[in-house]
Amino acid sequence: MYRLLMIFLMATAAFFVGTGCCTASPPKSSDIVQVYLLAGQSNMEGQGVVDMDHPEYYNGGKGNLNTVIAANPDRYKHLKDSKGHWVIRDDVFVRFRNKQEVMKGGLTIGFTGYGSDKSRHHIGPELQIGHQLGDAIGAPVLLIKTAWGGKSLYKDFRPPSAGGEVGEYYTKMIAEVREALAAVSADFPDLKGRKPIVSGFIWFQGWNDMFNQSALREYEDNLVHLIKDVRKEFNKPELPAIIGELGNGGPKAGENMLSIREAQKAAARRKELGGNVKFISTTAFARPKEQSPNIGHGHHWFGNAESYFLIGDALGRGMVELLEE
Repeated sequence: MYRLLMIFLMATAAFFVGTGCCTASPPKSSDIVQVYLLAGQSNMEGQGVVDMDHPEYYNGGKGNLNTVIAANPDRYKHLKDSKGHWVIRDDVFVRFRNKQEVMKGGLTIGFTGYGSDKSRHHIGPELQIGHQLGDAIGAPVLLIKTAWGGKSLYKDFRPPSAGGEVGEYYTKMIAEVREALAAVSADFPDLKGRKPIVSGFIWFQGWNDMFNQSALREYEDNLVHLIKDVRKEFNKPELPAIIGELGNGGPKAGENMLSIREAQKAAARRKELGGNVKFISTTAFARPKEQSPNIGHGHHWFGNAESYFLIGDALGRGMVELLEE
């Protein structure tokens, strides 16, 4: 808890410095909102099926969120209220621009690539990341998610310090985050007047880099550059960062996927990142296609909602652990 307290105190101090206040005052949670940046490709967008259960197209609902809740109600009891409605948190908020619209609101299901305010049938890691952070932090939390399917770190998210042409989606990621930070009061009236403090970065990506030998060779270095550049962009040289493993299919995997996994582990250990980075294994969360809604979508964890819930849970717990160190 020490690190959580220190981050809160420093964030509050930053608020007073930024407003020109010259008199010390006790920290107030009403002054700030802690912001966590979520980024990656389609699995960060979110492919976990919530309720669709067509016998042909969704395997009769096996592995969708409703099914896994029914099988283990205690684990998921925080997701629905006593009337069976999806809980919407009033202390954790999400902003995500997908192809349809800018989605924004209290944490609940549906902040995904397929989602809209009128169509919420999927989840991504953000759902349980938000619950973990919201339960641990004594201030409001905002998750700013930026994710696009089919994008590599080598080209699309290529960070400036990696050299070569800066990736289009690195540029979009930073621009969307800045846009969201500037619009906190307008997007979330409950947060009006609070100063947003960038407090952590969570990366969940890797699939597209498997198919290019240069991308494989550079993945570790490019990931280190990415974390360093995100820290630099927001003037947070010690920003806690989480690297979610490319865990599709479980522990057994092909040579290229294993190479990405090793690169992700190695990046988290790199001394120049200051020890404030954690690699989170996800292979244990893979579920068989026979127990999942999308039996032909191995690249999307077969759409299994339990997989996405557990991935988010692990990523969120990892961030909380970094904050407490």
